[in-house]
Amino acid sequence: MSAQQPHAIYLEDYQPPAWRVERTALRFELEEEQALVRAQLSISINPEAGSRQALELLGDDEIELQRLSIDGEVLCASDYARADGRLVIPNVPDSFTLECVTRLLPQQNTALEGLYKSDGMFCTQCEAEGFRRITFFPDRPDVMSVFTTTLVADKTRYPVLLSNGNPVASGDADGGRHWVTWEDPWPKPSYLFALVAGDLALVEDHYTTASGREVALRIYAERKDLDKLDHAMVSLKNAMRWDEQVYGREYDLDIYMIVAVDFFNMGAMENKGLNIFNTSCVLAHPQTTTDAAFQRVEAVVAHEYFHNWSGNRVTCRDWFQLSLKEGFTVFRDAEFSADMNSRTVKRIEDVTLLRTAQFAEDAGPMAHPVRPESYIEISNFYTLTVYEKGAEVVRMLHTLLGPELFRKGSDLYFERHDGQAVTTDDFVRAMEDVSGRDLSQFRRWYSQAGTPRLNVSDQYDAETGCYELHVSQSCPPSPGQEHKLPYHLPLAMGLLADDGTELCSRVLELTEEEQVFRFEGIPSRPVPSLLRGFSAPVKLDYAYTDQQLLMLLRHDTDGFNRWDAGQRLSVRLLQQQTEAWCRGEPMQCEQALVDAWRGLLRDENLDPAMVAQLLRLPSEAQLSELADEIDVIAIHEAREFMRTALARALESEWLAVYQRCDAASGTYSPDAASIGLRSLKNLALEYLIATGREPWLELARQQFEQSDNMTDQQAALSLVVHSGFREVGAELLEAFYLQWQHESLVMNQWLAIQASDSAPGALERVVSLSRHPMFDMRNPNKLRALIGGFCGQNLVQFHAEDGSGYTWLADWILKLDRQNPQVAARLLTPLTRWKRYEPVRRALMRDQLQRMMDTAELSADVYEVVSKSLV
Repeated sequence: MSAQQPHAIYLEDYQPPAWRVERTALRFELEEEQALVRAQLSISINPEAGSRQALELLGDDEIELQRLSIDGEVLCASDYARADGRLVIPNVPDSFTLECVTRLLPQQNTALEGLYKSDGMFCTQCEAEGFRRITFFPDRPDVMSVFTTTLVADKTRYPVLLSNGNPVASGDADGGRHWVTWEDPWPKPSYLFALVAGDLALVEDHYTTASGREVALRIYAERKDLDKLDHAMVSLKNAMRWDEQVYGREYDLDIYMIVAVDFFNMGAMENKGLNIFNTSCVLAHPQTTTDAAFQRVEAVVAHEYFHNWSGNRVTCRDWFQLSLKEGFTVFRDAEFSADMNSRTVKRIEDVTLLRTAQFAEDAGPMAHPVRPESYIEISNFYTLTVYEKGAEVVRMLHTLLGPELFRKGSDLYFERHDGQAVTTDDFVRAMEDVSGRDLSQFRRWYSQAGTPRLNVSDQYDAETGCYELHVSQSCPPSPGQEHKLPYHLPLAMGLLADDGTELCSRVLELTEEEQVFRFEGIPSRPVPSLLRGFSAPVKLDYAYTDQQLLMLLRHDTDGFNRWDAGQRLSVRLLQQQTEAWCRGEPMQCEQALVDAWRGLLRDENLDPAMVAQLLRLPSEAQLSELADEIDVIAIHEAREFMRTALARALESEWLAVYQRCDAASGTYSPDAASIGLRSLKNLALEYLIATGREPWLELARQQFEQSDNMTDQQAALSLVVHSGFREVGAELLEAFYLQWQHESLVMNQWLAIQASDSAPGALERVVSLSRHPMFDMRNPNKLRALIGGFCGQNLVQFHAEDGSGYTWLADWILKLDRQNPQVAARLLTPLTRWKRYEPVRRALMRDQLQRMMDTAELSADVYEVVSKSLV
């Protein structure tokens, strides 16, 4: 590590900006070897800042500063100081125009922050702190300015020139160049700035808002991908309509644009009026895109559009408030997806992500509150805690207040703070003001880290018909927070009779460490259905019997809790088999589980999407998160045993379900009903393949060769590759490659399927794939597919006892840290949880973290993750 270690930034040190930037005029001269940027800033003193301060601008040390002037007078080197990413001008008037000319090298920008080249196209990524890689500016979210941007480039190579807002002028220039000027009338922070210049094609449509305004809708991509943009356009129009109906929010510019970019660190970015998307989040076609990817496109398009109000018109005061925009918007996009598809299935998918990954984050070295208290590199805090747990915090407010008051609160929030940079407290205060409720205790969700645990017990008095629930809450220590105060949270629940009859349903409010809730007039001892809809992001402990769980699985009126009962039962049985394997005893599959699953498979009245969720075993990652000490091999062996046992015991039922769903599928459509049929059909195929019998291998081969959609073809490929039929798997991989080698996104899946293959020799296979022409280490999507696929999805091979997987990942992190620190830091996650594993693996993982820490130079991104992991 270098002698000068990155320093932490603290929420408590926040001060209002000393200077305002009322207007920003940018001119970009885009050339093949460089880009020249002229920025004119209209600056004035901020009366809210208190004492007068020198003008301090932020700018990357690698930017070449060519000229600096104030009100037309050029400054000399002695008039300012530049060091450590800052440019300080001590003597400036109260109001002035600053002009700054900088020279950039976008072609060499491998970090993909600021202005860079992506396959011949200029584009930007400025969130969180990328704008300072373009020019000198008070690059912080509470400095909001009206931007005017002029782009100048070669007309043949870059016929499309885009930026924020509306186009106001254009023309030709000398030397075959042309220019376009864009004006965004709405003040915005610099992180929302965007530009794109390239040779792009587009699909175009329009939307008429509720008030009658016409908005042009344009989605840009390479010409070869024009046939993959229709779904994104439909999703955008649905999102615009939904936001008007549910939140009363209309779009506010004349044009809304999306651009697909192949080299992109994130999923997408909500730049005002010009959203820049990773291709994986906008391109969709039945032959090249799976159902899951179709739904992801729909969700991400909606998410970025919803940001127009929850993030752009009302933005963050500082980066500690990141969940103000992201948590709120994730909640909004989740509700949109629930309305467009199956609400229960969407909830199951979101909670699975929380329990598997976010709970692990809460229990790890990078644990932090939804509103962090400090950070070294803000890019490391684009986390599941900020996004997904932040959304759960908003969901709890919605549950506690009810839909009507929550809508009034959001209306007040938008009206009160339109055009402002605000805090999570401002959001909660709007909810308090419309409801008249004191939410002071609720705010602890923003300031306390960790996953709370609810311990529930009960007692029933048959003579009086009185039933009592005893609930205690606690939260384990997390970095920097040893003791936690009680949370305010909603516990949605119901009471069911033995035959499944619902006796009562309500939402309990927990505010104390221990509480007792009484229910009168209950005719017999009920079975409690607790935490319905996952009403709070907590771990729930209640001593359910197997019979109670089976009853809830069959009869609970809450779809989520039906699924959860099945998961709890499966987890319990899998943990028992894990312990048996560790003791060297035979493993067993309980007949009660087989019978319950048989009933679900034979009931043709059930929603196929729901059945597919009910019959999906918990993943190895989920089981690892629940273990006190992770034994990777034991968990893998137990799950494989259970999967095979259920496959063989229910073979005829799986075949019947496969045939029924296949016959009902019809022509491909990404609607919820069709997705549900394919989901259940491919789950049935998975279990048929797990029997190890040749007829089902041929069935999978037939599906691979004859399917008219990527969902079915990729499912068949993955199942065969991950089975014991190695020769056929290799044959199908080659056929798949020859068919789709010209489709980059499909090839990402080709890489990921091989990286997640748990058969012996996995490391040798991924090493070989890293040298394959289809792999490009500059492309974050390829890195996530191959390295993330192996280290995050192939647990049994990544955690090989000799530590070879750990060494391979560390080698990659050190290599990528010099190229793209953001991606390197995110790929590092599997090593950060070393303390959860048994001693041998624990020591090997720690050794690789220490090896990275001892490296002469680390980026702030990787340094923060490694240093916190070693504590």
